[in-house]
Amino acid sequence: MDFVDEIKWTEDGLVPVIAQDYNSGRVLMFAWMNHDALRQTVATQVAVYWSRSRKKLWEKGESSGHTQRVREMCLDCDGDVILLKVEQIEGIACHTGRESCFYRNLENGQWLDADPVIKSPEQIDEE
Repeated sequence: MDFVDEIKWTEDGLVPVIAQDYNSGRVLMFAWMNHDALRQTVATQVAVYWSRSRKKLWEKGESSGHTQRVREMCLDCDGDVILLKVEQIEGIACHTGRESCFYRNLENGQWLDADPVIKSPEQIDEE
C-alpha cells in the first residue's frame, strides 16, 4: 500500500497539517495538503501545502524565503492529521512577520498579541 493511501482524506481530498518547530516544539502554523502537496513535500523535504483560497500548491516561503525544511513527518493515530517537524528558515512562519501564526493569547476576554513582529509584512512582500 502506498503511504498516501493510508491517510484519511477529507471529502475534498485534503488532510490537515500542523507545522511545529523541530527544535523548540512550538506550533508554527496550520495548513492543508492534498495528494500532490504531500508527495512533493516528501520528495523535496520542503513543506508544500494546498492553498484553499488560491486553489493551488503553495511552497511555504516561495515568495518570502521563509521556507520550512522538513526534519520529521508524523501521522496521528486516526490517520487524519499530519504533523511536520520543521526547521523554519529565518524564524518566521506567519505572514504577519511573527515566529508563529498562533501569536494571540486570550486574556480577560480579549485576544492580545503576545509575540513581536520580527519583520513587517511590507518588508516580507518586498523581498
